Amino acid sequence: MAAAVETTPAFAAAKPRLLFEGHYETGLGLAAVANYDVSPDGQRFLMIKASEQESAATQLNVVLNWSDELRRLAPAGKP
Repeated sequence: MAAAVETTPAFAAAKPRLLFEGHYETGLGLAAVANYDVSPDGQRFLMIKASEQESAATQLNVVLNWSDELRRLAPAGKP
């Protein structure tokens, strides 16, 4: 959604309007991570469009004792 905004003489926002239609990826679950980016000039957006095909996971990898491997590869106290 987008809305025109004025800040002077007082704050006022116009009625919101639909900016994009379609299905886009939504980020990383509950994490507060933006799922889009805006170009430096503010004229373009970058978003990841959801796949047209629904694909179910065919494999699940479970890593056991990963913390032991992490301690081995990056021991505490060493930069």
